[in-house]
Amino acid sequence: MAAQVFPARARRLPKAVWDLLFTLVLPILILSPNFLGLGLSVSENVFGGGEAGNVRAYVLASLLPVGYVLTELALSRRVSPISLIAGTGAILSGALTFWYVDGFWFAVKDSARSYLTALLFLISAGTTLPLFRVFVDAASLGEKPGTRAALRQATRDRWIHRGLVLGTVACAVFDLIGGVVNSAVNYGRVTARFGSDAFNAQVAEVNAIMRLPEMTISLLGVGLGVWLVQQAVKRRYGAGVSLFQPRKLTDRMRERGDVAA
Repeated sequence: MAAQVFPARARRLPKAVWDLLFTLVLPILILSPNFLGLGLSVSENVFGGGEAGNVRAYVLASLLPVGYVLTELALSRRVSPISLIAGTGAILSGALTFWYVDGFWFAVKDSARSYLTALLFLISAGTTLPLFRVFVDAASLGEKPGTRAALRQATRDRWIHRGLVLGTVACAVFDLIGGVVNSAVNYGRVTARFGSDAFNAQVAEVNAIMRLPEMTISLLGVGLGVWLVQQAVKRRYGAGVSLFQPRKLTDRMRERGDVAA
């Protein structure tokens, strides 16, 4: 009867919920010295407590999001610049888990993924394939081959390529800002010795505090990047068109004779 009232599809949690669960909620609970306010601790009740227990709890909390991201990428079976960056970032985070540091170097380590992403975006900005272009490519995945071919041709235009480069740099700068802010908060709040109860509790606290600011900073970078690209498209093809609306852009290109009708 329950299956009839709640179809299988309706019972499934949205992907955003799973992302939040495995990358934020569970790691915080694992690090917490007072699990759900019940006086329980993964370090104490699962790993035996003490420094060894705290280190094992920290490793588990750190590797859980890494394993989740890599599993998602493996199941999607799609290779793209974004998936490669996500996979590389996850592997880096997993490797750095075993760099047992505190204080300044922990603050740097905790933002390593942001710094790596910023570096990769900046490097790509100097190539023929600035990484902001992957957002454009994603918008055309469901389009016909002719429309996608026209879109690729548009991205090779001098002005639009310049917009993609500026959008890529904008994302890099905001990733760098996000990393610096995260490092500063970690440096100010994670002051306990690595392997102690207080260290794990402070790491959990910063994870909870920084999730929303980090997302906001990243979205601001993407938003600025989109605006810069749109300005370039309008300059080249006039108002009312967008790289993120491939059909309209293709129609305008045909009107101008840039592609065959």
